[in-house]
Amino acid sequence: MVDVPGPLAEFIVGEIRRARAASGQTQEAFGKLAGFSGSHVSAVENGTRTLTMDFVRGGDRALHTGGVYERLVLKFGAPSWFQPWLDAEQKADQIRTFQPNLIPGLLQTEDYARVVFQLDTELSEAEVEQAVASRIDRQAVLDRDDPPYLIAVLDEAALHRFAEGSDKMLAAQLLHLLRMAERPRVSVHVIPAGVGLHLGLSGPFVLARSPEGDWVGHMEDQLGGTVVHRTEQVARLLARWESVRNEALPTRQSLDLIKEVVKPWI
Repeated sequence: MVDVPGPLAEFIVGEIRRARAASGQTQEAFGKLAGFSGSHVSAVENGTRTLTMDFVRGGDRALHTGGVYERLVLKFGAPSWFQPWLDAEQKADQIRTFQPNLIPGLLQTEDYARVVFQLDTELSEAEVEQAVASRIDRQAVLDRDDPPYLIAVLDEAALHRFAEGSDKMLAAQLLHLLRMAERPRVSVHVIPAGVGLHLGLSGPFVLARSPEGDWVGHMEDQLGGTVVHRTEQVARLLARWESVRNEALPTRQSLDLIKEVVKPWI
């Protein structure tokens, strides 16, 4: 069970308590609908028991919110510097993502994302699970009735890179990548190993275009990342995108390469 961090937890608990009371539900009745005992509900509301994501989801069920509390936690539990990117990603009509080392986040399976986050030994198990839940939740943008057009470019190295003993996990990830590439608004391109050195090896980045035509960029680094708004910086990222895109194989050849890589596991 993943704990919800500090001040955000206090806010969510207060909102759930007020909504429960407004609906006329006792703590016992609410607990039955949410999957917890009345004493557990009381302890959470009194602040003597930690708020978990399981409780948040139970609150959404009991109060028929459509998942609003879970979405609040996933959205506002993120660092403040990351919020502009989350907003841009959710509103985008086109997303361009380049990854030299990993499968792009919007195309990751839950198991793959978990292994990636577990590489950071400073993260607790709860923090890993929260990060995984947040990443998977963000992927819902691709399931909208009007999803953005996602163009993903990745280096071939990402297709071969897996943690010790996780080869089956990577195989499942690559099969998922192939399934996602079948969607009409998802395009996957691979830069083959034979290309050698190229501009994209300096680091991953993502670009999101709003319906109005404005671009926002996000560059990842070891400490989190940077959201890019300034026109000249966005222009440089767009130029780098053209460079890596030009090095990549066309869609059909890219998918054939992925199928060759995954073939030994299926």
